[in-house]
Formats: sequence, structure tokens, C-alpha cells
Amino acid sequence: MAEIRIDQEECIGCEACVEICPDVFAFDDDETKAYVIDGADPGADCVDEAIASCPAECIFKE
Repeated sequence: MAEIRIDQEECIGCEACVEICPDVFAFDDDETKAYVIDGADPGADCVDEAIASCPAECIFKE
């Protein structure tokens, strides 16, 4: 099964992925970075759109 990963070093905290796919991505206010929610479905329809919308290109489906 595919896994979604965010490169935390590259994330700029724009929250685009969170807005597009809130069931998979969330935002850490302390770190000002997005993260993948534990147990989130990597096959969710919105994941590819979130990856394509990331301005930092730091979201990967592996």
C-alpha cells in the first residue's frame, strides 16, 4: 500500500494540502508545518490534488 510523506525540511507551511485534503493532512501550529494524519487513507481522492498543489513540492506518495 502507498504511503504519503511530507519532507518537513521543505514544507513552507502554506496549508494548501490541509485545505484540499483535510482527512489526510493536518497543520502543526507549533512547528508551522503540515503533517500526514496517522492512519489516513493514502488512496483518498484528494491526495493527488494536494501533491500537485504543493508549492514546495514536498509531498510524496511512495
